[in-house]
Amino acid sequence: MNEGSTPPQAGSLEFGLRQQPWVRHGVYWIGAAVAVLHLLMNFTTLFSTQWQSTLHFVGLGALAVLLYPAVRTTHMAGSRFWLLFDLLLGIVFLGATLWIVGAEDAIYARGVHMSDWEKGLAVVTIVAAIELTRRTTGPVIPVLIVLALTYVVGWGGWLDNVFKFAGLSLETLLFRSIYGDDALFGSIAQISVSFVFMFILFGAFLVRSGAGDFVVAMARVVAGRVVGGPGLVAVVASGLTGTISGSSIANTVSTGVITIPLMKRAGFPPQFAAGVEAAASTGGQLMPP
Repeated sequence: MNEGSTPPQAGSLEFGLRQQPWVRHGVYWIGAAVAVLHLLMNFTTLFSTQWQSTLHFVGLGALAVLLYPAVRTTHMAGSRFWLLFDLLLGIVFLGATLWIVGAEDAIYARGVHMSDWEKGLAVVTIVAAIELTRRTTGPVIPVLIVLALTYVVGWGGWLDNVFKFAGLSLETLLFRSIYGDDALFGSIAQISVSFVFMFILFGAFLVRSGAGDFVVAMARVVAGRVVGGPGLVAVVASGLTGTISGSSIANTVSTGVITIPLMKRAGFPPQFAAGVEAAASTGGQLMPP
């Protein structure tokens, strides 16, 4: 890359060595394996819900480690050191996740008591989730997570009135962060496994097969010639997809990959295009059947 050129965006596989064929092939094969794994998890009973959520996290985490470098500058991200660093960090993160989830029965057998080793693995797993969130979404959500965690075990006890919190022990915090319906691999993760990812996969098939173009073309016939046409196309397309999915999240991730770029090409600001699609998809879930 020439000096002064625009740095590549994260997730584009354009970070120096990450353009090499073996890295690309690794991403493609991991992505294919993750897709097949999710089909197995949703159409068979081979995995418990806890392991479904765990494998979901591990599979997408492996992709995130390769696609989103720890550093965003072209010179550093393209070096062998940072590629090796990300690979080793990913192995540690994902290995700790598999180990700590596999240790659940042993922890219950000890009366919900975690050993020091298991506490360390739980910390690594939580740090992994925070770090991968930072890489993919930016610093805001990770900062909020850190504030919430430290409030529970630390500075919440220093506040007064309604904000005062007696606090939890570190072991209790770690246990509740990993295990249970409200934890990292709980009900929210299960929604991602069963609905969000499957409709992302569905949207990918729509795009690659041309069926998505058909839905958008049909929406254009209805709304393409009026003022604000691309936005109305998004509304109609999301409504049509909503008759199938019945889910605002699934609607957004399946039709948004088509309608948001369509609106951006028509001159809509990116934030406005995303807002239109989000609102349209929320309304689309009300469409029968």
